[in-house]
Amino acid sequence: MGDGGPQLLHGLPPIVDAGIRTLILGSFPSPASLAAQQYYAHRRNQFWQLLAALLGETLVELDYRKRSSCLLAHGIGVWDVYASCYRTGALDSAIEAGEPNDFSRLDELAPQLERIGFNGQTAGRFAPWFAARGFTTTVLPSSSPAYTLAFDEKLARWAAAGIGATPARSA
Repeated sequence: MGDGGPQLLHGLPPIVDAGIRTLILGSFPSPASLAAQQYYAHRRNQFWQLLAALLGETLVELDYRKRSSCLLAHGIGVWDVYASCYRTGALDSAIEAGEPNDFSRLDELAPQLERIGFNGQTAGRFAPWFAARGFTTTVLPSSSPAYTLAFDEKLARWAAAGIGATPARSA
């Protein structure tokens, strides 16, 4: 936006493979995640703690590459609804001119995909599009520290949505 406003930001590549059955879609990476080039890199974001509890894995202690591999082994992928946007700060409410990711590639990238969990309300705006294509969709409580619902309640709602319910694949 060349007027001294926010600059155009570009998101991260998806964590997906042909074996995922569940995809967790966030809105757009935080400044901490963009700087680290890792999903959910902000230390107070509860994403990795939630998945660790749901999967019975020590994700929080693993490096990012191993975290990503562990999710894939459990049939879980991660991506965001926006490929790019303008934003100052980390809040979803500050996202401007969001350009959606090209989800037409999902049939090719993840042919076994069945379930989409949207990490928060902003991402959840895309639920009708995915539901119309036959996916089971659930808008989850955000793992963001800005969403102050208690961790145990977030965990219960993510579990009720079936996140982490797919058995791990053999390596």
